[in-house]
Parts: sequence; C-alpha cells; structure tokens
Amino acid sequence: MEPGSDDFLPPPECPVFEPSWAEFRDPLGYIAKIRPIAEKSGICKIRPPADWQPPFAVEVDNFRFTPRIQRLNELEAQTRVKLNYLDQIAKFWEIQGSSLKIPNVERRILDLYSLSKIVVEEGGYEAICKDRRWARVAQRLNYPPGKNIGSLLRSHYERIVYPYEMYQSGANLVQCNTRPFDNEEKDKEYKPHSIPLRQSVQPSKFNSYGRRAKRLQPDPEPTEEDIEKNPELKKLQIYGAGPKMMGLGLMAKDKTLRKKDKEGPECPPTVVVKEESGGDMKVESTSPKTFLESKEELSHSPEPCTKMTMRLRRNHSNAQFIESYVCRMCSRGDEDDKLLLCDGCDDNYHIFCLLPPLPEIPKGVWRCPKCVMAMVPTELVEKEFWRLVNSIEEDVTVEYGADIHSKEFGSGFPVSDSKRHLTPEEEEYATSGWNLNVMPVLEQSVLCHINADISGMKVPWLYVGMVFSAFCWHIEDHWSYSINYLHWGEPKTWYGVPSLAAEHLEEVMKKLTPELFDSQPDLLHQLVTLMNPNTLMSHGVPVVRTNQCAGEFVITFPRAYHSGFNQGYNFAEAVNFCTADWLPAGRQCIEHYRRLRRYCVFSHEELICKMAACPEKLDLNLAAAVHKEMFIMVQEERRLRKALLEKGITEAEREAFELLPDDERQCIKCKTTCFLSALACYDCPDGLVCLSHINDLCKCSSSRQYLRYRYTLDELPAMLHKLKVRAESFDTWANKVRVALEVEDGRKRSLEELRALESEARERRFPNSELLQRLKNCLSEAEACVSRALGLVSGQEAGLHRVAGLQMTLAELRAFLDQMNNLPCAMHQIGDVKGILEQVEAYQAEAREALASLPSSPGLLQSLLERGQRLGVEVPEAQQLQRQVEQARWLDEVKRTLAPSARRGTLAVMRGLLVAGASVAPSPAVDKARAELQELLTIAERWEEKAHLCLEARQKHPPATLEAIIHEAENIPVHLPNIQALKEALAKARAWIADVDEIQNGDHYPCLDDLEGLVAVGRDLPVGLEELRQLELQVLTAHSWREKASKTFLKRNSCYTLLEVLCPCADAGSDSTKRSRWMEKELGLYKSDTELLGLSAQDLRDPGSVIVAFKEGEQKEKEGILQLRRTNSAKPSPLASSTTASSATSVCVCGQVPAGVGALQCDLCQDWFHGRCVSVPRLLSSPRPSPTSSPLLAWWEWDTKFLCPLCMRSRRPRLETILALLVALQRLPVRLPEGEALQCLTERAISWQGRARQALASEDVTALLGRLAELRQRLQAEPRPEEPPTYPSAPASDPLREGSGKDMPKVQGLLENGDSVTSPEKVAPGEGSGKRDLELLSSLLPQLTGPVLELPEATRAPLEELMLEGDLLEVTLDENHSIWQLLQAGQPPDMERIRTLLELEKAERHGSRARGRALERRRRRKVDRGGEGDDPAREELEPKRVRSSGPEAEEAQEEEELEEETGGEGPPQPLPTTGSPSTQENQNGLEPVLGATSGPSAPFSTLTPRLHVPCPQQPPQQQL
Repeated sequence: MEPGSDDFLPPPECPVFEPSWAEFRDPLGYIAKIRPIAEKSGICKIRPPADWQPPFAVEVDNFRFTPRIQRLNELEAQTRVKLNYLDQIAKFWEIQGSSLKIPNVERRILDLYSLSKIVVEEGGYEAICKDRRWARVAQRLNYPPGKNIGSLLRSHYERIVYPYEMYQSGANLVQCNTRPFDNEEKDKEYKPHSIPLRQSVQPSKFNSYGRRAKRLQPDPEPTEEDIEKNPELKKLQIYGAGPKMMGLGLMAKDKTLRKKDKEGPECPPTVVVKEESGGDMKVESTSPKTFLESKEELSHSPEPCTKMTMRLRRNHSNAQFIESYVCRMCSRGDEDDKLLLCDGCDDNYHIFCLLPPLPEIPKGVWRCPKCVMAMVPTELVEKEFWRLVNSIEEDVTVEYGADIHSKEFGSGFPVSDSKRHLTPEEEEYATSGWNLNVMPVLEQSVLCHINADISGMKVPWLYVGMVFSAFCWHIEDHWSYSINYLHWGEPKTWYGVPSLAAEHLEEVMKKLTPELFDSQPDLLHQLVTLMNPNTLMSHGVPVVRTNQCAGEFVITFPRAYHSGFNQGYNFAEAVNFCTADWLPAGRQCIEHYRRLRRYCVFSHEELICKMAACPEKLDLNLAAAVHKEMFIMVQEERRLRKALLEKGITEAEREAFELLPDDERQCIKCKTTCFLSALACYDCPDGLVCLSHINDLCKCSSSRQYLRYRYTLDELPAMLHKLKVRAESFDTWANKVRVALEVEDGRKRSLEELRALESEARERRFPNSELLQRLKNCLSEAEACVSRALGLVSGQEAGLHRVAGLQMTLAELRAFLDQMNNLPCAMHQIGDVKGILEQVEAYQAEAREALASLPSSPGLLQSLLERGQRLGVEVPEAQQLQRQVEQARWLDEVKRTLAPSARRGTLAVMRGLLVAGASVAPSPAVDKARAELQELLTIAERWEEKAHLCLEARQKHPPATLEAIIHEAENIPVHLPNIQALKEALAKARAWIADVDEIQNGDHYPCLDDLEGLVAVGRDLPVGLEELRQLELQVLTAHSWREKASKTFLKRNSCYTLLEVLCPCADAGSDSTKRSRWMEKELGLYKSDTELLGLSAQDLRDPGSVIVAFKEGEQKEKEGILQLRRTNSAKPSPLASSTTASSATSVCVCGQVPAGVGALQCDLCQDWFHGRCVSVPRLLSSPRPSPTSSPLLAWWEWDTKFLCPLCMRSRRPRLETILALLVALQRLPVRLPEGEALQCLTERAISWQGRARQALASEDVTALLGRLAELRQRLQAEPRPEEPPTYPSAPASDPLREGSGKDMPKVQGLLENGDSVTSPEKVAPGEGSGKRDLELLSSLLPQLTGPVLELPEATRAPLEELMLEGDLLEVTLDENHSIWQLLQAGQPPDMERIRTLLELEKAERHGSRARGRALERRRRRKVDRGGEGDDPAREELEPKRVRSSGPEAEEAQEEEELEEETGGEGPPQPLPTTGSPSTQENQNGLEPVLGATSGPSAPFSTLTPRLHVPCPQQPPQQQL
C-alpha cells in the first residue's frame, strides 16, 4: 500500500540534551558522556547554553555557489522504481509508434507498476482471468469495491501492460494494437524521466582539497524542459517555511531560454502575483492552460518568469505612507528605500536587518519569518514533503546548496587566520571546541593525526537549503561521527536509524526496491535515495526524528543512517570527527568498503600506524584503543604475509606508501588504499592489490611478483610494545599511587614522593581518574596541614594568635594531630604539633588549679592568661580566666571611680561603667556594684535634669532656691555639668547684686551706660533678680527722656547727636574742619559725642568735669567764630562780577562754589551758600497790614536773617520748652551726659538773656526802640491805595524762622489748617494772592530807604557782640530778635539779599504749585476709578510729601511736630519795648524753676536732677 500524505505519521523524537556551561566546555567529553543514551537512537540534538551565540562569519555579499537540482519524486526509492518502469513501457510504445498515456481511475492516475506487480504476485494474467480475480487486484490497489473497477483494470492491463510484459518475456504479440492510445483523450501523456542516465556514477573531480568517497559530479543545471515539468511551484510558495530569496529560485540557463526572454516572457507554470483594485494581492497557480491568459500580465514583469521572484507592494509607493513605518528589528525608520514590507502582517524590515541580510529588495509576494512560521506548521510541511516524494504525477524540482567547501567560501564560524583581525568575542568562538573548524582536530580526536585537510571530514562543508531540499539516507564516510550546526534560518528535519539497525535498513530497502540495488549495489552511498520512514518502520526498522532549529547541534553516531529535508531557507555547517571508541567501527567500515569495492577517503592502517609511532602524544584512552586495533592489525598482517610466502613470493621492497597519491596505491580489486603492504608485479607496473586479493593481480608468474611493505614484521611488534607501555603506564602509575595512598607496604611516603607521582600523571597526560583525584586531594590536605603546623609553631614563637576567634581550640588541635597521623604522608611537623599539645595540656592543668583556689590575685590570673594567649591554642579554662580578670578589673575601676578622694567622674563615665559591667561575668560583687552604680546614676540624672530646668526655664528662680539645689547636689559624688553651670550662674548673680549696690550707694547717681551694662548682664543670668526690674525701669525712663530731648532739639534726619548740639562747638574757628566734620556726619562717618569737649567716657561720669569743659568750650567757640568771620569776610563775594575760584573761595554744602544771583551769606560765620541748597527765610511771613496802613515799608522787620546749617545745628527751641525738660530731668535717678550738657546750655542762655535785657533796658537803646515804634505807627497811619493788595501771612506749613524771635503777630495763612490741596476752590485764590504779594514786594523795593535809625558806635558794638553770642546759642530768645531789628534799622536795607530771597520764593512757589496740580490730578483719577486702592495713610502722607519738597518745608514740618510735642505752644510773641507784660510773665515763670537768682552767674544747684521712676513701657508723653 502506498502511503499518502494523510497517512504519514511522524516517528518518535530523538534524545535532546542541554549541557550546562561546565559540561559544554569539554565537547568530546560531553559527547562521550551522552553516547550510551544517544547511540541507541543513532542521532541526537544538543542545545547549547543560551549565552553561546557565535557570530555568523560568512561574507554574504561574496558568497556564490552552484546548487544541486533535486527532483523530489525521483529521490524516493519505490517511486523511482515506478518511474523507471513507466520509462520502460513508454520506450516500448514509442518503438511501436505510440506515446504512453496513463489512464485515470476513480479520479487518480493508475499505478501501472503496482498493477503489473500485483498481477504477477496473483499468478499472472491468464490465472487471474481464469479465476476472475480482477476484483481482488482492484482491492489490493486500494480501489473501492462494487464499481466494476476490476473489469476496468483488466481492460487497461490488456491494452497497456500486457503487450509490454509479453515483449519482455520474448513471446510473439499476436493481437498487439499498435495504436492503443488514439481513442483515449482523457489519459495523461507520459514523458520519460531518464533517471538511470542522470544518476550514473562518475568519479568526482570537484574537490581540490581531498577526496570524499568519490562523490558524483555536480548535477546538471535545470533545462527549460525540466522547469516546464514543475507544476508544484504554487505549493513551494505556500509551504515554504521561510522567506524566499532571490538566487534560490528556478532559473533555466539554456541559450534557447535566454533567446525567448529577449523575445518575450514565455513563462512555464509558475506563481503569478496579481494586483486587485482594493490593493490586496492574490497568489494564483498558473497551469499551461491558463498561461496564455496571463501572458499580458506577466509581460510587465522586469524579471524572467522562470525565477521565483518577489517585489514590494505597489500600493504602498507613497513616501508619506512608508515613512510612518519602522523596522521591527532595529526600531528605526531611516533608509526607507531599503524597508521591506511583509505581505502577511504589514510589518517592516530593513533588508540588511534580516538574517541573512538581503542584497536588494526582492520582487513578488514576501512574508516575514514570523508569518511563515505562523501560517505553516512544520508538521504540515513534513506531510507535504512526503506526499510530493511519493507522487508519480507531480514532479517538483528544488535546489540545494550542498557540500560547499568552507575552505574556499569561508566558514560560518569565526576562524583564526591572517585574513582579518578578530574581535575578543570572535576570538573566543574561534577557539571554542564546538567550532566545527576546531572539533575535528581536538586532542582527543583521531582525525587530528591526519595531516591532509580532508574536505567534509576535517574541513567543514556548508549547506544552503530551500524548502523541501533533502539529503537522502546515508551513513558518514568511514562510519565516523558527524556534527551539524544550523547557523540561521528555518528548521531542518532529521530522521535517524541506530547503527544496530543499519543492516536491517539496507535489507528492507533492497527487499522493497531490488531493481535499484541489482544495478547499483552501493546505491545507499550515493546519497540519492530516500524511503518513507513509515515504510521502514512498518518493516521493523527503528526510526527517530527531530527538528533542528537555528543555533542547535545534531550529532550522528558511527554507522547511523540519517536523512532529512529543510523546512525552508537556512544555512548549516557540518563536519566529521572520530573519537577513540570509533576505531573498531572504522576497521569494520574498511572491510565493508572492501566488499563493496568502494573507495576510501583515507587509509585506516596509515592512521593507526601514525598514532602508534608517537604513543606519548596520545591520550591515554586513545592509546589503549589504538593498542587494541594495532594488535589486531599486526596479527592480520602476519597471516596475510604468511599466505604470501606459501604462494612462493619471496621478493620484497620497502615502500613509503604515505608519500604516494591515493590513486597509485589502491587495490585494483577492492579499491582499498594500501599502507602496510601490497602485492605488485614487475611486468604489470600500473596496478597493485592488497594482500587479501593476491590472486587477482595478474596472470604473471609468481616469481615476477613482489611484496611492497611499509614496516617489517619486526618493526610492527616494537611499535605495538610502545603502545602497550603507553597504555599500561597508567596501570603501573595507578598501582604505585594505590600502594602509597593505602600504605599497603606499611611505609608512609614523603610529601616529595607524592608530588612526584602527581607530576608524572601531569607529564604523561593521564586521564583525570578517581585515583588521580584522590592523590591530588591527599597532596592538598597534606600541604594544608604542613602550612597550618608551621603557622602554629611560628605564631607561638612570635607570641601571636592573640586575636579572639583566630586561635585553634584544644579539640581542634587534637583533631588536627589525628588528621596528620591519618594522612598517608610522612611529615616531620607532627613532632612539633605534639609538643604544642603537651604544653597546652600542662597549661590547662595549672589553670584549673588557679580557678579552684579563687579568689586569687588579679596579677596571677593575668599572668596565666598571657601565657595561654602565647600558646596560640584556645583552652576552655582560659575563657574562665579571662572572665575572672575582666571582673576584677571592672570592680577595681568602679572602686577607684567612687572613692571619696578620687576626682568625680562624669555621667558618661558612669554609663560606660554600667555598659562594661553588663559584659562582665556575673557575681555577687559585680551585681552589688552594678546596683550601686545604677542608683547613683539615677539620682545624678534626676538632679542634672532639675538643674537643666532651672537653667532653661522661662520663670527664673531666686538665688535662695538655686543655692538650696546646689547644696543638695554637692553630696552626689558625680560631676554634674548642669549643677556646675548653675553654681557659676549663682556666683555671677551675687557679683551682679554687689555691683548694683555699689552703684546705687555711690556719691553720684549712676550713669546710664553703667545701668545699661548691668541690665544686659542681669538679663542673661538664669537667676530671678529683684533689682533687675528696678534698673530696667530706670533705664527705660532715661531713654524716654533722651528721646524727648532729641525730638525737641534735633532736626529730622539730623547728622548731629543730642550731646553735640547741646555742647558748644569748640572748633568753630576752623572752617575746613567744621565743614569736613559736617560732611562726615551727613554721610554717617562721624559718630563721636565727646570729642569736641575733650572728655573721655570716664570724665563724663564726673559732673564737675562736664561743667568745666563746657565753660572752656564756650570760650573756644566764641574765639573760633570770630576767627572764622574774619576769614570768611576776606573771601570775595560771589555777587561781584570779578569773582574767581581760588583756595580762599567759599564752598557751599553741595561742594560747589556759590556764584551769581541766588547766593546768600550767613549772618554768623559770614560764609556764602547757594540759596537752593539751604533753608532760607520767607519774606511773605511779614505781619499783615492794617486796612489803612502800608506796613511792608517797615523793611527792618522783614525776616531776612539767614544762618547756615553749619551754624544753626538744631531746632533751637524756646527757653520755656528747655525748662520743662530740665524739670523732667530732675526726677531721673540716672545721670546722662546730655542732661548735664542741657543744664550748662540753660545756664548759658539765662546768663545771656540777663545781659541782653540789661542792654535793651539802657536809656540809649530804650530811646531807639521808641523811635522805631513811632515810625511803625506813622507807617500804619498812612492812607492805603484805592485797590489795596491783599497781604498774605505765613502759611501754617512755613518752617521755623532760624535764629529769630518774632515780635510781630502772625496772621492766619492763606490755607487753613495746612491743607494746601483740599479743593480747587481753596487752592486757586491762595496761589493768586501769593503771586500778587511777591509782585507787590518787588514793586516796593525802590521805595525802601534807610537807615531809619542812627546807632552810635558805643551802642552798636555791645549790641553786635550780644547778637553774636545769641546766635551761637541753640536756644530761641525774644531778646535776640529785638537786637537784630535794632541793628537792621541802623543800616541801609540789603537789597541784594531781598531780591535773592524773592527769587528763591518765587521758584519755590512755582514748584509747589506744579506739584499740587499733579497731586490733584492723581487724586481725581482715584475718585474716577471708584476709590480703587484707597489708603488713608497714603492720602494723609501725600500733602506732607508735597509740602516737604524743600529745606524750608522740612523745617516747617519739624516745627509742627515740635509744637505738638510741647503741648501746642505757638511761635514766640514779639518782645515789647519796655516792661511788657509778656516779658514779666516769662521772668516770673522762671522763678519756680531757677529760684532766686541775682544775675547771670546764678548757681545750678537747683537744676540737679531728682529721682523719678515712671511705670515700665509707659509712653514718652506720660513720663514728663
């Protein structure tokens, strides 16, 4: 029964092995390990470790080869018999003039061969017809019964087969129809295959590197006729389990085809790729019937249609569409022109990312490996393969790149040669034993002893497979091992038969296809015959299978038949190797070849003799195997040469057969390659025979024949003996080692003797046996013992081994000594170890005695412990000694720490003792000491915590409480840091209280600086001090008074301190010094209070020193200002046209030289300044005229007096304000330098006031004042013009008039309450009246005349001196203003100054008006926005900012603040001429404060301050 595709059952799987890395490192050793299991199957598969991935080293671009053509159904033996039979029938009918047409029965082609064979088996045509058994014939052909098929078969047999059978038998054809097929249109015409002609055996001349079984010539390339017979290309396209490559398709190379290609694509049946309108593609199988219809489509193809071609999808030609894809291998989208699109899953792949890389974009339908594997299971491909192989009607042709020489084309593995440099990774794989270039020449391999590079055996062959390309049933040359590695691609399916069933397989194949083996006995050696594994298994042949995937090895064992096919496009590499166990099989193979008269690849005798010539180079196992083979070979050679002598051949000649070519030393009878001997003839020099065929040489006389030999019979035993010595050397050595290790003779070997045995095994390369391992272990153990003993002895001598845990225990020492005694090795260090053991045992006894007599002295225990440490061995008693010593040390340390005479230990020391006590061996004494320590530590920590709370608590404790705590903590014998800190704080508190008492009980009130220092120190002390609160209140009151005095005297942002203002300027005579010091103070660089008085900080504490210094400063100030006036008067006037800059030129406060209009001269120092840089007087502050008078003509009353900022350093408050400060000062129990300076200033002012009143009360001055009064009345009585102007008065925001008391009453200003920007209605009239006043003043300037009084020099000089001293005072006095008016009236009016003041006032009013308008616009915008961001504080500040735009505005604001602080006191009233009530009131008002004074030099005892203690944190206004 013919097995169909559906009937194919896969054989069982072969063994699969997965070695570990340790096993994988020894390839031949691992193969020998698995051989007992794998050999039973014939083949096995090995999966390397996952990390073993050799790089592919073939240069694909330069890889070109000619593939073999395989016709699948011609490979199978039974199918080939059928095809041969059909060829014979076809030839018969061709002779008869007809062509064979095979009929179809039941929709399948009729198997004529099976029909003929069954008819013969059933008894022949006549017998079947006679017995009417054609139905049985149909049944045996697997046709269904009941359809009268038997009659149909009889008809076909009589018509087609029977004439041929009769012709074969030699009978006459009586009724032969010469045209039996003319009427059979449905029958299929048969064309002969001519299989025997193509498969005739010819010697191969393909291999230039060596022979391998005289293989066939390369098969001829396919012709056009061959390709036209191939209707299965559709199935190839569908069932191919991998991507199809260009170059592996079918391409005819006939000239006729090339000619047809030029004319047009005349295509055989092939695969046509059609484009649908929707963009999808279909694969259709074209038959000869449909070929013409598709010719138009195929005419557009750029490649010949005889190729299996691929192309990219045309519907994806859009560049934007292609750019949206990336390669599935490298995840990049660049080089889209090399991006290949899978027709199955639409995934993209770079052609250079595929394995192997494609040289160009293939044409046609292409699917990625993932899709192909997903679409076609390997089981389906396997069934389809055997269906095609068994098919008669379907002729499928494939190509197979088999037996490609790696020597010429390059191996797939990296190879170490000089052609190119290898990377470290490639170098690792190039030297690996699993590299197929390395495995045949490994040391354990037999083939390494063959010098020639036998291609396919020592040099790997390469295999490039396509789908269904197959390798037929065969065994390896010389029945050697083979190993195959699949580098990449689709799987390769293998079938294997073990060596035990090799002959059974041959018998079955000969039985089933005797026709093939009758003509070709060595058919199985030609690798052209397959047979279905199911057929073999049905006849009892054990068959296994496996799928070899990429990266896996398949190994075939000696004489194991194997075959298989490729599931798709792949690349494999294979090579042979031989191990020691192969040698018997190799010898049997030579006998097998001799019977088959088959050529040998190499001489087996030569290989054995070559290995025997150098036995020392052989592996031990190999040497033993070679010895056995050599012994058999020598015995056979003796027998054959003896037979030669018996024949009478006595002539002999030595011949070096290894130097002859193989063709010249082959037996002409059996084709065996001779080496040991051969028989030749002098008369027939062209041939020779082996000694097994001495009768087949020639017919010449025996006397003409002679023996050609390589070795004499005496040399061969000598070689055999060397092998025996090499093989048996291991036994001799093993016997020595066994005696030494087991001490059989009672003598222990020395360490040197054992090392010699180990060295001998290494030099002779003995195998790594159990005995050798025992020897190595014994040597290692002995050397370790010697090293340990030497370390023990040397350490004891050097006093080492004191580190705990590194010493050897007594039990270990005894075990160590026993170990040394039990070793089969003599070591002189055993005596040293025994001596150490005796010392340790003696020490142990002494230690036990010392421990039994406790308590012993610590010194004795310590000495015993040190002796034990020097021994280098841990004794159990030593640990007890150590514990006793540590216990004694700890108790002694505790005793010393707690001794009354010892220095007190810290808490850390106590805790350390407790921690150390926890590790000490427990005892009653230790427990008691630990309890005492713990109790003491608890108490100490409690007191320490209490002291810490006292130091850190917010509520401070009184000294008595702290003293009690310290007193109680003194009894604790521990150093407590917090208690000590508390004690130091208490000592500081007591010292502080003493300092306070000393200051409070001194002769004078304490100074503020001293009190502040005491307060700062007291606040830092963690002690509650009652005196501290009183001092804080006193300091706070003093600071409040100083702040009040500063606000009274100092201008806003003044550069002077209060003390500087109150003290006289002693260096007033130096203009440069005064000016530079003023600039330094303006820049914040000068901060000295006492420098001008020449007093130190200590001198300020003495009131007498302050008064004396103040008096001296007054005199210096007066002398200095006189000198300064003389100096400045000598300077040129800036108003003069000839003014030039020189060293004596005046310099303004701005640093520039004042020149031209706008410069003003100080009335005190006579220096010049820019009017815009300083505060200037206001002309419009003159008294408001009466309705019927013109007071503006009283120019001597105009406010034109100017004092520069260097001369007027303060606000110059009135004397009444200063007296109020002095009253508050008397209540302070604290001395301030500023208070004493204020007293001196007040005394100076009162003294000057008395002298000024005396001068004003004189007769001459009284007369002058009367005349001025009359003149004023006369001016007031003058009639006013018809349209009198409106005279403004000083606005509320005008600044304080520098250095002048006003004797004219002020009138209400233009803007009430200082609100200059309240509304447009108020602003407009004020602005207009001020402008008219300035115009009026300017118009009156020509009418001013003077002087209006005549002052005699006797009167003027005292008044000017008084005026000078009054201007030096930082106090405002009415007498000063009266004297200034008299002096002004006694001289002509200063027109230049008046004009300058008018111009300055005009410029100032213009700027104020512009700022007012801008402010009003901003205010209106706020109102329009709905009051966004209204800020009352900001609105309140805006008018002040506008008014404070100049120096005068700043002083006006200061005057307002001063008036608020002094209770709303108004500006000074004008001084009456004589005995005015106001003067009397002022004089009477001073009496309560100054007491009864008789003159300016009244004593200041009444101004001495008195104690006044205000409440803490009381506002300054409430402290006065």
